[in-house]
Amino acid sequence: MENLAQLRRLGLFEAKVPRYTSYPPATKFSNDVDLGVYADWINTIPAGTRVSLYLHVPFCRRLCWFCACRTQGVRSDEPVRAYLETLKQEIRKIGAMLPEGVEVARLHWGGGTPTLLSDAMITDLAEELARAFPYSDGMEFSVEIDPNEIDAARLDALANAGLNRASIGVQDFDPGIQKIIGRIQSYEVTRDAVEQLRARGIASLNADILFGLPDQNQKRISDSVQMLLSLSPDRVALYGYAHVPWMARRQAMIPTDSLPRPEERLELFETARRLFKWDNYQDIGIDHFAKPDDGLAKAARTGHLRRNFQGYTDDTCDVLIGLGASAISRFPQGFAQNASGTADYQKAVRAGELATGRGHCFKGEDRLRARLIEALMCDFHINSAEIRRDFGVGDQQLEALYRTAEQAFPAMVTWDAKGFHVRQDGRALTRLIARAFDEYEMREEGHSSAI
Repeated sequence: MENLAQLRRLGLFEAKVPRYTSYPPATKFSNDVDLGVYADWINTIPAGTRVSLYLHVPFCRRLCWFCACRTQGVRSDEPVRAYLETLKQEIRKIGAMLPEGVEVARLHWGGGTPTLLSDAMITDLAEELARAFPYSDGMEFSVEIDPNEIDAARLDALANAGLNRASIGVQDFDPGIQKIIGRIQSYEVTRDAVEQLRARGIASLNADILFGLPDQNQKRISDSVQMLLSLSPDRVALYGYAHVPWMARRQAMIPTDSLPRPEERLELFETARRLFKWDNYQDIGIDHFAKPDDGLAKAARTGHLRRNFQGYTDDTCDVLIGLGASAISRFPQGFAQNASGTADYQKAVRAGELATGRGHCFKGEDRLRARLIEALMCDFHINSAEIRRDFGVGDQQLEALYRTAEQAFPAMVTWDAKGFHVRQDGRALTRLIARAFDEYEMREEGHSSAI
């Protein structure tokens, strides 16, 4: 890249910053939000509100070494059955607390590996949810699918429950890289899962792929991207592998000397990006791509793109309710997270309590700065008129914020009376630029590389 020296000088290759899937980041959550606060937020959702549900299944048959998600390995179904009984108890409790007229517009099952549930478990869980929560017409129901952990019976159960969007993790198709990261998943197994999903009428497909993996080079990532493109996913998340063994101990299995240098990570990203663009995928924010007719691409074109804990989304619901251990809920008043440990979560729910463990109540300029950062991450642009209208901010306050960011990243951003802009050649710095609008102190070791 022509501006490599400038990116280096501005700190892209050394900095560690939040991914800004929330503001403030979850590292700033505290005990200020307890079950009483959470209950009040649930009870005061306005009647007729459309909400999103996220359901967390924190189990995997095998633990992939690259993964930093909160999961645990299981060899039998006994812990899973016990967890599901607790989860159903939470579902019934939250469903009964919702005000009249609240409807679910989005439902997502994540993990972990939701598809390690048997077909009977899937059906039972889906029926419990449908009894507890009113669904809106055209509700989107998505599930994270592990191609190694799925079969015809489970796919039938999901399809019968209304699945209409599937998300498949690919990471990388190279067998050598798969061995190093502890994730063996052949192209053939992945292709078969995709074909079975489409045979059941599930036409909308997401896929995740990683750059910055050990022993990854431009040829290997090119081969993996082209294999993925042959499956024709509707949208793709191209995430940077975050090597944080101090947070995810299993990553200690990955030799650090096999990891690409920061400059090489940028080259890997740009190589993959070019391939997606050549195949007519549209850039979505900093690391997603979508076909032009996909909902994510439409949201990006119309200014309705949003960012949440799953990355970029066209979900515009103001309320997200998280169910299960460690699940995070979002309300206009703040964030609430369930107890992270499965044992602590189950203890609270089985005692008839809410499982809320921590969170964050919005205060001061939180909402303003959250929107400024989200606008940068989604659109690379802040519309000053929108900010003044929605937050009652004066021109002097906005200009002071813009000026601070401009001073930190000269020639990479511009601003005028209409708003603040990240230049095309500065987009690799977007997370760093967003950091300039973040008023919270940050410990770098709690976050991943800026590239």
